[in-house]
Amino acid sequence: MTGTSQIKARGRPILMALLILAMLPIGAVIIHRFVPPPTTLLMVRQAVAGEGLTYEWRGLNDISPRLVEAVIAAEDARFCEHRGFDFAAIEKALDSNARGRKVRGGSTISQQTAKNVFLWPGRDWIRKGLEAGYTVLIETLWGKRRIMEVYLNVAEWAPGVYGAEAAARRWYGKSAADLNAREAARLAAILPSPRRYKAASPGPYVRRRAGRVQAAMGTVRDEGLAACVLK
Repeated sequence: MTGTSQIKARGRPILMALLILAMLPIGAVIIHRFVPPPTTLLMVRQAVAGEGLTYEWRGLNDISPRLVEAVIAAEDARFCEHRGFDFAAIEKALDSNARGRKVRGGSTISQQTAKNVFLWPGRDWIRKGLEAGYTVLIETLWGKRRIMEVYLNVAEWAPGVYGAEAAARRWYGKSAADLNAREAARLAAILPSPRRYKAASPGPYVRRRAGRVQAAMGTVRDEGLAACVLK
């Protein structure tokens, strides 16, 4: 065997290993296109920290449409328009931060879903890069309806409480399918800080924010901003 052949032979296992590593994320995304995530890294971390774990998966047909409208109104008004990244929102966030105002985020529901399902909590650049890659994958392989379904099921709504069903039962003693517009707006209002705020008997901040969300839900319905989900 020549020197070149030896180099090629030795390089094949490395190439195969790299190929397998590259395919793992795609395989995981394909699996969760059909299979609910059993847990997430955040769930495991918080459970180990003693916060417990209440996680009840429900299909989108068993979740109130009002909650879909509420999270679009509160978190990502252009969810049905963008392909995973809202560059206008990112630009506004960067401008706001540069001016020293209250820090704003530019993450879409798609980005939040990619982070919640496949990655660890944090803000480092490696995780942000992986988040972008997973966002492209789920936008391509899942579609908007599945992204919303997974998002509503893995989002944290209170310490140790994950998913719309567990949240509805925790805060209102009812199924996620039975949430009304006011309750949905309050759940969406606490999403940025579910450990700090309460959806039931909320304080002034959550009441004001929920009121704005509920008003925006009318715009979501009137302008068809949830049409990619609520078909």
